Order: sequence, then C-alpha cells, then structure tokens
Amino acid sequence: MISDAARRRYQAIVPPHVDDAYALARWLSGSPIDAEDIVQEAALRALNALETATVEKPRAWFLRIVRNAALTWMAKNRPKAVALAGGIDDLATLESSEFSGDDGSPEAILIAAEDGERVRQAIAALPTPLREALVLREVNGLAYREIADATEAPIGTVMSRLARARATLAKMLEEKR
Repeated sequence: MISDAARRRYQAIVPPHVDDAYALARWLSGSPIDAEDIVQEAALRALNALETATVEKPRAWFLRIVRNAALTWMAKNRPKAVALAGGIDDLATLESSEFSGDDGSPEAILIAAEDGERVRQAIAALPTPLREALVLREVNGLAYREIADATEAPIGTVMSRLARARATLAKMLEEKR
C-alpha cells in the first residue's frame, strides 16, 4: 500500500518531468508506443520508490528511473540482434530552431527540412551511450551533473561521451554533404 505522503511526493516530482521522460524513452526505444509503456513503468517504479527514497534532484532522479526502465523493457521485449536506432522523427527542438528557413521561401523550407532529417539520422546512428548523453544534454537540457546522476556514470564519462558524440555527429554530417 502506498502512503499518502508518497502520493503527494509523486505528484510534486513526476508529472512535471513526464514530457522529458517520454522524449528520452522515445529516443532510447525508437518507438512512441514503446515509450509510453516505458514511461508508465517508470512512473510506477517512482511511486513505489518514493516510500523510502530521498530525492535531491527530481528531474535527474526520474530520468534515471526512465532510463533503467527502458533498458529493462528493451532487454525483455527486443531480440538481442536488434540494434537501437532511436526515434529519428522526435527532434522537434532542433528542427524548429536551428533549421528553420530564414526567409520562409519554399527553397529555404526545403533546405531546412533536409538538414533536419540529416541531423536526426546522424543522431539515430550514434551508439546508444553517446546518443543518450547527447539527447539528455541537447534535447532535455540537463546539466552534466544531472546527466551523470541520470545515467549513473561519472561526470568525466559524461563529458567524454558528449565530446565524442558531438565530434562523431559533426564528422557524419560533414561526410553526408
């Protein structure tokens, strides 16, 4: 039985971060339907954990639960031979800001759409640890310490993964020109 105190803590911690949780789960699973299942499982895990857990950084804490739920879910529901590709159609933040056509002409809009698709495909092709760090930083806006908390990796590893992800992404995008 879940206590009223845990339910109140849950309401204060989980709902504000559900959108970020869904975005992370979708990138990790590559499927919006699977992401919904993963976030639901993570929310249940969070509710149960709040009976005893001390939460200093709610966003990082919940995203770590989402990440672990995603990895568990994929291990149970995906064949071992499947390589995770990420949800290439889920990067609306980059699409809307960095690749929007300045003049609104059909040519500028077409170029912006093509550039956005190239970026999404390149991100999807990154190895999972690099893609995960990049999405948590650039899409979810987490600080390095929060990414370290969410992924249970040392901050130096997070910094290294981000540097490698950015370098690999730049190289992939340059090669596709």
